[in-house]
Amino acid sequence: MLSKNCADYSNYSDYADDSDRLSLEHPNHNDRGDRHDYTDRSTQTINKALVKRVREHVNPLSDKYREPTPAPDWEQVYGDWSKPLSLDIGCGKGGYVLEMAKLYPDRNWLGLEIREPLVHRAIALKNSLMDECDLSNLHYLFCNVNVTLPSLLPAGKIHQVSILFPDPWFKRRHKKRRVVQPELVTSLTNLLVPDAEILLQSDIEEVATSMREVFEANPNFVNQAGIDNFASASLYPEHVMTEREEWTISQAKPVYRAYLKFKPIN
Repeated sequence: MLSKNCADYSNYSDYADDSDRLSLEHPNHNDRGDRHDYTDRSTQTINKALVKRVREHVNPLSDKYREPTPAPDWEQVYGDWSKPLSLDIGCGKGGYVLEMAKLYPDRNWLGLEIREPLVHRAIALKNSLMDECDLSNLHYLFCNVNVTLPSLLPAGKIHQVSILFPDPWFKRRHKKRRVVQPELVTSLTNLLVPDAEILLQSDIEEVATSMREVFEANPNFVNQAGIDNFASASLYPEHVMTEREEWTISQAKPVYRAYLKFKPIN
């Protein structure tokens, strides 16, 4: 259960829809997400005073995103770096990973996002809640995950990976911009602990199928629902629903989920 002293911010959408276009101006901060001058304002004031439009999609193959983001000192970032790490790739404004960090304080949570202003917004919200909640197990980082991940974390550190409602990139010529690529899956095999969980979601069947198939093509990952199958709601692990997932269900539309585990063959 959520702490009674912690507000519920699960409605901070993690999906690249129209609501994701509002974000904080870039505040000055370091990679640790240290507090800023506006942390004593209410969240409502922060949202009204420091918002601007953010591009709904960014091209991860452009030169701007080809440099890896340096890894911070993880011992300084987290209150206890020895905790199991859950990684949310494409965290948007960070609402999902924020709520999961509050629900599961025995884990560290890391949200990665390629749209830098959204990372600043997530950090600002986290900082505004620090007097109410212990969020020393939560961190956000701006990066292009396909470029940064291989050098970001030590081997055998990640216990769970979630990729929820990623940018679909519908056009055939743009599919190489999708976040789930074979190279990403290969990078993860060096960072995961055995039996680490992979959680995938989309409201677009073709996108969900593509993500699932890329993981299934790597022999180190086992689909818990059986190859070529999506996971039922009962099989899929308990989680906080993102705003996009809630909206999709409210419209009586399907959410396509895949649940895999890392079973290293070597």
